[in-house]
Amino acid sequence: MSRSMPFAERLRALWALLAQTARLIVGVPDYDRYLAHMRQSHPDTPPMSREAFFVNRLDARYGRGASRCC
Repeated sequence: MSRSMPFAERLRALWALLAQTARLIVGVPDYDRYLAHMRQSHPDTPPMSREAFFVNRLDARYGRGASRCC
């Protein structure tokens, strides 16, 4: 955040950062970050839909072959 930003924009940026941090803490994947990554690193590959992204992340976390402690 830059001091040259208006207060309302700084507040929105802070809120977005706090929301992203909260999602990471509870393990909710960040679709917007995924889209930014796909645009930057894989511009020729169409990104997954929001629903497909969450199903993919749930399978990766809890699906077959996922590591478990118990």
